[in-house]
Formats: sequence, structure tokens, C-alpha cells
Amino acid sequence: MPDVSRPMPLPTRFQTEMNVSDAQALKGVKVMVIDDSNTIRRSAEIFLNQAGCEVILAQDGFDALAKITDHQPDLVFVDIMMPRLDGYQTCSLIKRNNRYRGTPVIMLSSKDGLFDRARGRMVGSDEYLTKPFTKDTLLKAVREHTLSKAA
Repeated sequence: MPDVSRPMPLPTRFQTEMNVSDAQALKGVKVMVIDDSNTIRRSAEIFLNQAGCEVILAQDGFDALAKITDHQPDLVFVDIMMPRLDGYQTCSLIKRNNRYRGTPVIMLSSKDGLFDRARGRMVGSDEYLTKPFTKDTLLKAVREHTLSKAA
């Protein structure tokens, strides 16, 4: 039987310290999340806000393209399967624009096939995450694509 009188276990403290360092490292990073699922948008928003990011939400590619010039995100997460303008088309349009060519675009999909990943690379995506994603996976992608760019 565990001793309940002992102080908080080390992993919990470590996790708290990691959250604080994430918030400091990612504070002010502008991240756009484009997904037609309100649940996915809100989950990503909560995870990113907790890490100190500024979050811009868009429900489809057209909505995103209208917002991207106003907010100039440091990184974009885009769902592949969306109505009107899908993720591949949205990524391609972002990457064809000289101003946003260097902005990392990470594809989000519930599909994990080789074809989907290859098609994402063909339109210029920088990474591919499978949904449902975890907080750790999402923040790791943000760190890798924004902190390495700033260094």
C-alpha cells in the first residue's frame, strides 16, 4: 500500500516544471489551427494556450486564408479532410505565397497512410500528425518547427 503521507511524487513535479518551461519557451508563438471539427480546434486551442501560444482558429481553408494575412502565424496546423478547400489545397496556397513559404505547415489527419503523407509532402507540408493527437505530440511539433527556426 502506498504511503499517502509522502510529498508529491517526482514525475508530477517534473511534469509541472515541463509545463512551465513549455509556457516560457512557446510564449507568444502564433499558431493557426485549421479544422472543420470544433472538437479538434478547441482541443488544440486548450493545449496551445496552456503552453503560452497565441492561437488563431479557422474552420476551413477559405477562413484560414482570410485570417492568415491579418495574424501572420509562426506555424499552421491544417486538417486534410475539410469542405470547400481541403488541407492539401490550403497548404499548397500558403506555400506558393512568397510571404508564407517559410511558415511551417503541419498536416492533421485521421488517416495514417503512406499516400496521404506523400501527398502532404508534395504540396509542401513540413510534418504530418495523426489524429487524435496528444498534447505532447502537438507541443513537440510546435517546438521543433518554431524554436529551431528562431535559433
